[in-house]
Amino acid sequence: MTKRAWWLVGVNILIPGSAQILAGNRRLGRFGAGATFILWAIIAIAVVVYFLSRATLISLVTHPISLWALQAGLAFYAALWIILTVDTLRLVRLVKTAPGARPLIVGLTVIVLVIGAGGAAWGAYAAGITRSTLGTVFAGGDLTPPVNGRYNILLLGGDAGPDRDGLRPDSISVVSIEANTGKATIIGVPRNLENAPFLVGSPMATLYPNGYGAHGCNVDVCLLNSIYTEVQLNSPELYPNAVKHASQPGIEATRDAVQGVLGITLQYYVLIDMQGFSDLVDALGGVTIESTERLPLNGDLTAAGQPINVTDWIEPGVQHMNGFTALWYARVRHGSSDYDRMARQRQVQQAIVQQFDPANVLTKFQAVAQAGSQVVKTDIPQGMLGYFVELATKTRAQPVSQLELVPPLVDVVNPSFDDIHQLVGKALAISTPSPAP
Repeated sequence: MTKRAWWLVGVNILIPGSAQILAGNRRLGRFGAGATFILWAIIAIAVVVYFLSRATLISLVTHPISLWALQAGLAFYAALWIILTVDTLRLVRLVKTAPGARPLIVGLTVIVLVIGAGGAAWGAYAAGITRSTLGTVFAGGDLTPPVNGRYNILLLGGDAGPDRDGLRPDSISVVSIEANTGKATIIGVPRNLENAPFLVGSPMATLYPNGYGAHGCNVDVCLLNSIYTEVQLNSPELYPNAVKHASQPGIEATRDAVQGVLGITLQYYVLIDMQGFSDLVDALGGVTIESTERLPLNGDLTAAGQPINVTDWIEPGVQHMNGFTALWYARVRHGSSDYDRMARQRQVQQAIVQQFDPANVLTKFQAVAQAGSQVVKTDIPQGMLGYFVELATKTRAQPVSQLELVPPLVDVVNPSFDDIHQLVGKALAISTPSPAP
């Protein structure tokens, strides 16, 4: 009976349902074994698709219907494994096995039950969170082909807060990626750029034919990042379809301006709420950043430009920062310029990307997913996720070039947009043709 018990436990581990076929309810056993073989077949197909076309697999598993099916399937397998394992213990008849073997048989069965059923239950839970998060963050629009062999994505760092009237994109940049090679270029656009031209034919181009602020504007300061505030708060009717397309009027107006400034087409945008971004950093367990200068933490400036009410300082050197500190490191302007601030923001972004590894995310999955849904907004369609993940793999394998449109390269008060277009064209020169995804 002891040998029989070990055999039943062993076959239940290898092929759940086989113990019932051998010594119990054969109908239940055939059902369990059949479900096991179906699961193996699905896993085998997924492995094959992964090696043949990883983008296709990612697109499938990030689709809302696929995630719902995955969640339901994993929950079903978790319940089935519990039923089969408990029934196997019944078939073992522990009272007839050797006394010394009983705790070993029960212990092994419980361990396998926790690993199998517990893993499936956690997978169902993670699939549900993923479905909710992706549905909140990503849009459901049409797929867009590359333009001139590139995907150009507007990246906005929104600086909201209780002391501010709405959100302002204090960090504006464009990530341009070669669709064929994954080679990426980041273009930094200063938020205080003046006289920004708008895309020809856009609503704001009609209001400001000579550039934004050339003859005044409808907010206090006529800078590039003021466009969002003006349209979002005062003239949202200029972009009536923005919300329908997973955007906002202020974002669309800013996109039209940045397209006019750079002379390129921007297919998508990504908005990162810097105020909520501290939650994401905390969810990741903090970020490691090398500070190159001493910066005040919290506080304000006097009329003479001296920091007051500073609670602490960010010292030079390598530092592991929590969300609050990292947010201040990216936002602080005390004793430095807007261009220094732009460089620090780019530094924080890169630190987050580097520490956004699978092991770190999996161990803090729920917190990261919840923070991400509050921090990131985008009009990138969910159907493009697989393609962009595959493209990001190529991007991470090569250096990222940068073009910062700041003084002395660019005069932000009286900029020459023809010169900017030439700088951008040179930085984004592409040598190989790129097929659509």
